[in-house]
Amino acid sequence: MHEKLSSNFEKTMENNKSKIYRICTIYAVAPIEPDDLFQEVTYNLWRSFTSFANKSDINTWVYRVALNVCMRYKNRLVKKHGSLTRLDSIRFDPPATESDPAMQVKLKALNSCIQTLDLKDQSIVALSLEGLPYKAISKITGLTENHVAVKMKRIKQKLLKCIHSKLNDDE
Repeated sequence: MHEKLSSNFEKTMENNKSKIYRICTIYAVAPIEPDDLFQEVTYNLWRSFTSFANKSDINTWVYRVALNVCMRYKNRLVKKHGSLTRLDSIRFDPPATESDPAMQVKLKALNSCIQTLDLKDQSIVALSLEGLPYKAISKITGLTENHVAVKMKRIKQKLLKCIHSKLNDDE
């Protein structure tokens, strides 16, 4: 039983680790904090894995746990996690960074602008950047699908204004 649980957990992590890491990078400061936050999310997923009730898709549940852990992290403004439990059997190599210098500038501006949003809006952006439809975002965040659409429209306007400002300031 324990082997099957471990195998199912590892499979779930393998399928979702890139998504989790990208969410962590929105809520934590690079280069080290996203790795620590990824470990914290992984630990919380492992701890609560047996309580997953199959009432939703496993990926939706993973997103929800990841966002909750990341938002708690950001709220506490934790700089270091001395008591983190590391799960050495799960390894993650962060994706390679963009090599195009112009794209790096744009990505840095986007990330900086996302950091200015409130936590709920950051969650919506993170899920949207993952390519999730509004229906899935609404299930994960607890907002109605219509509310997600309205918030996304407003968030996009804020981000466009912020990014335009940052990119024009750099010129």
